[in-house]
Amino acid sequence: MPYKWDFSLVVNYAHFWVKGLAVTLAYSAGTVLGGLIIGVICGMLLLYRRRWVTLPIHFYVELFRCTPLLVQIVWFYFALPIVLQVELPAWFAAGIGLTLYMGAFSTEIFRGGIISIDKGQWQASRALGMTGGEMMRHIILPQAIKRMVPPFVNQSIIQLKNTSLLYVVAIPDLMYTGSIIVSDTFRPLEVYTSVAIAYFVVLYPLTLWAARLEARVDQ
Repeated sequence: MPYKWDFSLVVNYAHFWVKGLAVTLAYSAGTVLGGLIIGVICGMLLLYRRRWVTLPIHFYVELFRCTPLLVQIVWFYFALPIVLQVELPAWFAAGIGLTLYMGAFSTEIFRGGIISIDKGQWQASRALGMTGGEMMRHIILPQAIKRMVPPFVNQSIIQLKNTSLLYVVAIPDLMYTGSIIVSDTFRPLEVYTSVAIAYFVVLYPLTLWAARLEARVDQ
C-alpha cells in the first residue's frame, strides 16, 4: 500500500514551528557573535608567538575542532555542573558548548587571514615607521578581513545547522520541536521533511551570499 503524505497536521502546529525557528536563529546569532569575539581575541594572541600564551590556545582550538560537537554539548550539560559544583540551566550549558566550538574555528579563520598577507606588506609597514597597532589597523587587517569574511560566513552557516544538536538536551529549537510534533502526530516523514525545508529556506540565501563574497575576494 503506497504511503499517503499528509502535511495538514504539520501545518496545524505553525505556532510551535515559529517558536522553534526563533530559538534556532537566536542560538545561531548568539553563538556566532560569541565565537567571533573569542576568535578575534585568541587569533590576536597567537600572533605574539609566546609559547606560554599560544600553547593553551592551540590546545583549546584543537580540542574543540577534533571532538564531536554532540559530545561537547552533552559534556557541558551533564559534566560541567559536576566539575564546577554549580547548577547550570540547559540553555546556558549548551550555549557555552556551541560558542566555544564556534570560537575554535573562528580563531583559525582569523589567524589564517592574518598570516595570509604577504610578508612584503609587513616589511613595508615597518619600513614606514608604523607601530604594531598602526600596521594592523591600516595595512594588515583591511586586507585580511576581506579574506576572512567568506570562510567565516560559511562557518556561520554550519553553526546554524549545528544548533539542531540542541535537541539532545531538550532545548526547544527547530529539531526538538519537530520531535515533539512527531510524538503527537506520528507523522515523522512529514515533520522532518518540514524541518529540512525550514533549514533550507533559511540557509540557501546565506550560501548564495557566501558564494558572492568568495567571488569578490577572488577578483
